Amino acid sequence: MAAWSRAAELADRTPASRNRYVDFLRAMSMLVVIVGHWLAAAPHIDARGTLVTAHILTLAPWTAWLTWILQVMPIFFMVGGYANGISWRATRRDGKSYAAWLEGRLRRILWPLLPLLVVWVMIVGVEYARGVRPELISYGSRVAFIPIWFLAVYVVIVLLVPLMEVAWARFGMGSFWALTAAAIVGDVMYFAFDLRWLGFANYLFVWGAISLLGFAWLDERFSDRSVMLFCGALGFAALVLLVHFGPYPVAMIGVPGDPVSNTTPPKVTLIPLAILQGGLLLAVQAPARRWLAGRGAWTATVAINSSIMTLFIWHLTATTLVVLAAYLTNGFGLRLDPGSAQWWWARIPWIIANTLALVPLVAAFGRFERPGVPEGPPALAWRHVLGALVTAAGLALLAAHGVGGYGWFGLNLWGLALAFAGIGLVARRPDSARTS
Repeated sequence: MAAWSRAAELADRTPASRNRYVDFLRAMSMLVVIVGHWLAAAPHIDARGTLVTAHILTLAPWTAWLTWILQVMPIFFMVGGYANGISWRATRRDGKSYAAWLEGRLRRILWPLLPLLVVWVMIVGVEYARGVRPELISYGSRVAFIPIWFLAVYVVIVLLVPLMEVAWARFGMGSFWALTAAAIVGDVMYFAFDLRWLGFANYLFVWGAISLLGFAWLDERFSDRSVMLFCGALGFAALVLLVHFGPYPVAMIGVPGDPVSNTTPPKVTLIPLAILQGGLLLAVQAPARRWLAGRGAWTATVAINSSIMTLFIWHLTATTLVVLAAYLTNGFGLRLDPGSAQWWWARIPWIIANTLALVPLVAAFGRFERPGVPEGPPALAWRHVLGALVTAAGLALLAAHGVGGYGWFGLNLWGLALAFAGIGLVARRPDSARTS
């Protein structure tokens, strides 16, 4: 249990001033995302013996209500706002540069992507050479890269943290309401005037607004339990009104085949969802922090966070491997009718199988979450900004179209080229910087 021992050692060194609940929510929200993705996947073999890739929200529409619990990306962005805010303030206090801060944040986010990209290029290359149908290769790699959309957005939010700090210091909650108002305008233009392209601005407006809630949490605006419960109730009421009277679907994630998605591009519904979830979770912050003072609970939290990026970006690759193994063993476990009682009971061994497939991936690639710190001064800030934007563009293409299936060598060359180039800009320091 070397991993547990390392986590325990880090846990013992945690300063008393650290808000452990932030780390706990980061870990728990990521685990909920992983389990939610595993539950949503409903691959099965139909009566003709064909492998069908389906989504449980399509087959059992009532499960859309579960996404109000399982769609926890708002919590992750709020936690990210808190963590980025406290990190940026510490950087300014210590007299360090934006370039140094940005390099540290981006390396921890982007470096773990390298083995994922390399492994999937190899998988696509082998399958393409074997003559596997391009649409199957494309689908498999798109499924594996579903989580990547989050990173494409998050790295852009990270770039804007200094501006968000300035806006928060100047306007407080007014900055949150300004972005919320911009998101509402974006939705009005999207639905009323059919300006669909404007909806993509909500990637910044919606997730930026939710990130600012993390700044509010950092400044202890959310310390009163009764106020938090009231906010949670308001968020719930607003969400009910929006989905009942507005053009928004119930599901807080995208449902294949639905003409409107609350996440692609983001809709204003995600903001009351964040208020609902954040209000309830912050209402229990005090007892949760007392519980996290215990060594066992805190060590487990540290252990999950030490591999959190690896867990996130590899968990659907694990699902792909499980489905492939089941298909090659005469469809073992894939012949149940999705949505039936028997199928739901089978989710227990399904989650166990996915977990077992994920463990060796984490063991093999978790080390990339701890990149070494290069010697010498960091590169100029513009290099990191450019690298982050290029990477985000590449990740967006990979999330939308997968790693391969079509194109030269069956690869999504543009997406891969942009992702590799962007990560290279962030990870590699100029020779002059290393020499000095």
